[in-house]
Amino acid sequence: MLSISGQYLARYRRLTTDTGATLPVTGAQRRFILVRALDPTGRPDLVPMFFVFPRGTVDLARLTAAAGRLAALHPVLRGRPGVVRGTPVLRVAEPRVPVVRVPRAPEEDAATALRRALDAWAPDGPPLRLFLTDGAAGGGTEGAAGAERYGLGAGREAEPEDEVLAIVLDHAVCDGRSLARLVEELGAAYAEGSRARPASPSDIAAELTAYREAVLLQLDAEERAAAPEALAYWGDRLRAVRDRAPTPRPGAPVPGTLPSGSASALLRPPAGAAGVPFPELLDACRAAMRSLYGPGQVVPLGYPWGGRPPGAERVLGCFLNTVVFPAATGPAPSGAEVTADAWWDDLDRADVPFDAVVHAAREAGSGWTGRLDGLLTVDDARQRPPLRLAGVEGREVHVDGRPVRGPFALSVTQGRELRLRMAWDRAVLDDDAARAAFGALTDRLRTPSPTAPAGH
Repeated sequence: MLSISGQYLARYRRLTTDTGATLPVTGAQRRFILVRALDPTGRPDLVPMFFVFPRGTVDLARLTAAAGRLAALHPVLRGRPGVVRGTPVLRVAEPRVPVVRVPRAPEEDAATALRRALDAWAPDGPPLRLFLTDGAAGGGTEGAAGAERYGLGAGREAEPEDEVLAIVLDHAVCDGRSLARLVEELGAAYAEGSRARPASPSDIAAELTAYREAVLLQLDAEERAAAPEALAYWGDRLRAVRDRAPTPRPGAPVPGTLPSGSASALLRPPAGAAGVPFPELLDACRAAMRSLYGPGQVVPLGYPWGGRPPGAERVLGCFLNTVVFPAATGPAPSGAEVTADAWWDDLDRADVPFDAVVHAAREAGSGWTGRLDGLLTVDDARQRPPLRLAGVEGREVHVDGRPVRGPFALSVTQGRELRLRMAWDRAVLDDDAARAAFGALTDRLRTPSPTAPAGH
């Protein structure tokens, strides 16, 4: 019997023979596209990057031309995620990247203006869009956003004489590795300006072929990964998982009417230059979930993991699978050593696509629907090149208060220092409960297990 990925590919091949107009998607992309299709508003998950430049640095016409050249070359940047007869696909459209200057309303700071622009994202448009606005970023201090800054100080992240550039992608067409390449290539195309050679038809055709072949290699790897033994492992591992997210609390904001809450912290990494071992982060999330959901629960936490399949070209796209960690909120933390042992076993089966993992859990008797009650993402700032526009290096900042898909999401940036940001859905979690959970998380990281492994 074919795996879920094998069944998907068979449906895709029956769907169309025009491989230039419609492209298949990986298991990771399937998850984002199906979640979006089930959302009543069709709202996609967005991945934004924010860069501060001195005002007057960014030439919008030049930036539009540079972004357009990237979209012409990379099929995923002109793809429109969608579902055709129940089959997730990318429809290839004309290369178009909107580059919009966002005006600020009176008394509105740059962060609020950019959040407003992202809230107005039209679901059926291009997957890459750029927004530019003037003034201070305002980062995380607005009361409307329910945001506080822990350990970062009260200083703003951009000054009135600056401008903030947002580079925003639909998550169905990108992952963390794609972001680094996108930043590098956008800066290079901007530097060339009018001297840049347009992408030739042969270059475009070659990139289209490479992308399709990379996706097919990924689907083949997913099919081989979803062996009966691996599915049995995930079924046993996740049998006790249940959806634990609370229902909307009385008097809570209606989803979409206010920004989500957020908090942030800056810590010294206890593991030195190597950063914080991943099992330590999982244990910290376990402490946060115990604070939120109480003891004696097994709560699904998702995190991205993986890489390109062997032999695949280095194409721009989304290939990182979502792996599920069953966070047991027992009365005593299990410790990073126990967590690490289970985590290494998970990684041996991390290529099994998310939808196959959910199916295996349900077959084993779990009542889990596949909804994630927590999200963890880790970014190594040392691996991402800075965005340079005509020799001027942009300073990357964060804009708090943006919507989150689940009850809470934790983003971790490893670098010279450890930066933690937790966002939560204020429609289901009140600010006091979320901040208490964030405090439990940071307390756990300040007192790491001495038996934790040194890296990940």
